[in-house]
Amino acid sequence: MRSNSAADTASYRQPEQVKREKATFAGGCFWCMEHPFDQLPGVVSVTSGYTGGHKTNPTYEEVSAGGTGHAESVQILYDPSKISYEKLLAVYWHNIDPTVKDRQFCDSGHQYRSAIFYHTEEQRRTALKSREALQMNKPFQGQIVTEITPATEFYPAEEYHQHYYKKNPIRYRFYRSSCGRDNRLKELWGDLAGH
Repeated sequence: MRSNSAADTASYRQPEQVKREKATFAGGCFWCMEHPFDQLPGVVSVTSGYTGGHKTNPTYEEVSAGGTGHAESVQILYDPSKISYEKLLAVYWHNIDPTVKDRQFCDSGHQYRSAIFYHTEEQRRTALKSREALQMNKPFQGQIVTEITPATEFYPAEEYHQHYYKKNPIRYRFYRSSCGRDNRLKELWGDLAGH
């Protein structure tokens, strides 16, 4: 009996690869930026790390000392068929204070700046449009100073920083509270405030 080669070939086809894209955001302490994205449908992974600087393979101590030019950041791998870049931007804005330069809440220095690091021209245009719309409709006073800049090499942070909110929930909640993050987000965004 002869086999049907077309049918055989079809049965051995590999499933199509799911298209995945990256989004990279800086919004102060990366511990506090993982959780808002981690829980979103369509987000595959969230990694804490460092980007936007000039030193190769920086350590946490080097970045937090402020000498590398890097920002504490999160890099998000997501499925654009399930969640849009616009939605990621909305979550990002509601989890930062976009009115301060080189600072987020109790953390100060260039390493704690707010920034959107775009990976494509489409991301750049979308981020600019999002910032312009926010500037026109923001529920707070003050100019938006968040940078929109090209993505550079992203260096994952040390393992103990990854998903800190899960590994150390009590310390994480204490940090958020003592840093004034939640109160300031509520003051800025009201019911839209992230957490």
